Amino acid sequence: MEATRQNKIARLIQKDISEIFLGMTHSMPGILVTTTNVRVSPDLSVARIYLSIFPTEKSQELLDLINSKSASIRYDLSQRTRFQLRTVPTLSFFIDDSLDYIEHIDKLLKKL
Repeated sequence: MEATRQNKIARLIQKDISEIFLGMTHSMPGILVTTTNVRVSPDLSVARIYLSIFPTEKSQELLDLINSKSASIRYDLSQRTRFQLRTVPTLSFFIDDSLDYIEHIDKLLKKL
């Protein structure tokens, strides 16, 4: 069970990371990056950020780009949260494939 502090920090990071990605994808028409979930470790040192990327064909390519710019994203996050967080956690980005999984299950149920 996650603590209240972890949940508050996760929501703060999710909101600010979403705004950062909105600014980044402004110059890339046809690409949508959504922050679906953020999990923060109990010691608040690591944040696992799950992203939903559209179109899905470019998701791995975009995830590699995001991981290569992880340091600059962390810096932008630190500038946004400098009065709320003492230290910014290390960011790890992952593709959230839960929507694809739901779609797959729906297709299987329709076949029955």
